[in-house]
Amino acid sequence: MSSPKAKRPSRGGGGGGGGGSPVLGAANGRYEFKSLSSDSATARLRASESPTRRRGSSSSTGSAGGHGPSEEDGIRLNPSLFRVALSSLLAIDLWLSKRLGVCAWEDSSWGSVRPLMKLIEVTGHGIPWLAGATYCLYKSDSAAGQEVMLNLLLGLLLDLVLVGVVKATVRRRRPAHNRMDMFATFSVDRYSFPSGHATRASMCGRFLLAHLVLAAPLRVLVLLWVGMVGLSRVMLGRHNVTDVAFGFWMGYCQYNLVEMLWLSPQALQGLLGQLAQRAH
Repeated sequence: MSSPKAKRPSRGGGGGGGGGSPVLGAANGRYEFKSLSSDSATARLRASESPTRRRGSSSSTGSAGGHGPSEEDGIRLNPSLFRVALSSLLAIDLWLSKRLGVCAWEDSSWGSVRPLMKLIEVTGHGIPWLAGATYCLYKSDSAAGQEVMLNLLLGLLLDLVLVGVVKATVRRRRPAHNRMDMFATFSVDRYSFPSGHATRASMCGRFLLAHLVLAAPLRVLVLLWVGMVGLSRVMLGRHNVTDVAFGFWMGYCQYNLVEMLWLSPQALQGLLGQLAQRAH
């Protein structure tokens, strides 16, 4: 009897392994099946680990993880609404102040009324007001008059201190069309914000209307004087419009502070006595 022939795998079965079907192979006399699907998965994994894929994945991960332009960066690039509004207000302020500076020079459009504006400027200066309040305090015979003049003098000193502090803090330059020929200026007067004349006129105007018995025509004159002092600052080119507007508001508030710190002559004498005792 002839021995049976060993069965061999058909070549057709081995050729079909490219599609992922099992391949029959011999190892140590045994037939084993190997899956090509595992080899293709390994190849795909190696391809995914290539530098190109790694770079692409890292870039996509970085943009997704917050390395790309965030919303906060976009907000920082765009100017805020407050800054735009402030810049527009300052531009309007400079333009309007330049248009209203009609008495800044003798050859300006209203240069002929410059001497009158300078006279109004002197009436709002601090030195005449300090000298006048001191003289009235010295010449006053009644206790009520001395009390009023004393607090007016303290209010004027308070105005000088507060305006000087704000000017030194803000340090806003005077308008470019201004001519520095003011009466009795100091080092801090080279700054423009706020207008010391406007603060003084507003505070003194309220003080006079509140503590001096004035007839109706005189009260109207006080109000007109306050307005003319502020207008003269802009017409002479000394200040911008916002400097005067803020000065009026600041002087209005300063009067409230004077009323809160109101001193009588007796209270002032007691305060000076306590200071003298502490000094000794």
